[in-house]
Amino acid sequence: MMEKIWGQACAKLEKTVGPNNFNHWIKPLQLTALEDGVASFASPTRFISDWVNRHFADDILVELSRQGSPVERLRFDVGGKRPAAAANAASADSAPARPAARARTGGSRPDLGAPLDPRFTFGNFVVGKPNELAHAAARRVAEGGPVGFNPLFLYGGVGLGKTHLMHAIAHDYQSRHPAAEVLYLSAEQFMYRFVQALRESTIMDFKGMFRNVNMLMVDDVQFIAGKDSTQEEFFHTFNALVDQGKQIVISADRAPAEIKGLEERIKSRLSCGLIVDLHPTTYELRLGILQSKTEAFRAQHPDLEMGPGVLEFLAHRITTNVRVLEGALQRLFAHASLLRREITLDVAQECLADILRTNDRKISIDDIQRKVAEHYNIRLADMMGPKRARTVARPRQIAMYLSKQLTSRSLPEIGRRFGGRDHTTIMHGVRKIEELAAADHALAEDIALLKRLLEA
Repeated sequence: MMEKIWGQACAKLEKTVGPNNFNHWIKPLQLTALEDGVASFASPTRFISDWVNRHFADDILVELSRQGSPVERLRFDVGGKRPAAAANAASADSAPARPAARARTGGSRPDLGAPLDPRFTFGNFVVGKPNELAHAAARRVAEGGPVGFNPLFLYGGVGLGKTHLMHAIAHDYQSRHPAAEVLYLSAEQFMYRFVQALRESTIMDFKGMFRNVNMLMVDDVQFIAGKDSTQEEFFHTFNALVDQGKQIVISADRAPAEIKGLEERIKSRLSCGLIVDLHPTTYELRLGILQSKTEAFRAQHPDLEMGPGVLEFLAHRITTNVRVLEGALQRLFAHASLLRREITLDVAQECLADILRTNDRKISIDDIQRKVAEHYNIRLADMMGPKRARTVARPRQIAMYLSKQLTSRSLPEIGRRFGGRDHTTIMHGVRKIEELAAADHALAEDIALLKRLLEA
């Protein structure tokens, strides 16, 4: 009876907390008793039981109560014995999926690291100019053996592919080296495990767990900045693994030197490896990602109808990050599947109105001045200065023209941003560029290129 109750509760919990959270945190638990309003569970590790108690206790209490077993609190027995039938069922259910579901983390203790997403592989990572170096470096690390750089440090903004590459490295490395042990986790998890070890006086177990792996992967390392004790242990763990020739892969949202609150000695050690910046996506890369996702969806749903120009429209309008781009495409797929309609440009604009509004980029005069100065290799100060040499005056007029075309600023306001010039000067510059662009094909191409760069 108890197994049936827990099985029904688990079916609901998987939908409530999501498959990844369920498989990683709740599935390893076994319900051992329901007595006096207390639900007792056997948990494989203290870390899992503490995490569940902090994040999912209320959900579990609600679902057990819905199954007709009112409970008021949870109790966890770490390493406790499970009912034989439940243990066998758990073993049968989880054993085949485990190698693909999470990183291996120390022999018989496979639930210490974060789960690996099976979707994040090299096979479905779209490579373009902004990420080609990061992809090549990740491929090299995944092969194993002497790499020539340690650590590999990946950094960039949200949704540019850092986590995807880290998961891909772990998947590929494990397929090539089945006996090797990979530990992938977030910096937050590293810190939490360290604090737990201090509290429970198990620091030697902590050190042993982290220093006996073949590859350590830490995501979002910027979150340990300012945490002095955690940084101290991270530094020693880092050194121990490097001294043993073990590979380290780290990600962050910025370069080591730019992470405030990170100790200088850690910055120095991180800088000894290969630091790779994942640049913002280009139009071509975004379009490639959309095409790849559409082909994958069409393989499962051959009746998908995508109108002309839709993917190009999305690649042009949604420029923030890949996650938003993929989310928008997924919404369109759901719209087409549920309503059985072709995805046309009008449907896309209507269905994604909120996302498109959020991603309408506001181009500033500062952006324009900076981009034009960079393109024509002149000093930004010359844009506002009095120089009248043609090598300076023509780029200045182009910047005035683009400011009028791409912003909603008035002529007097544009004039103020160009060194306090009169609005008639701005008007003259705009007209001059319009006349020249109509006759000079090279200038027209320059302006079109600058517009694309500013709108990308």
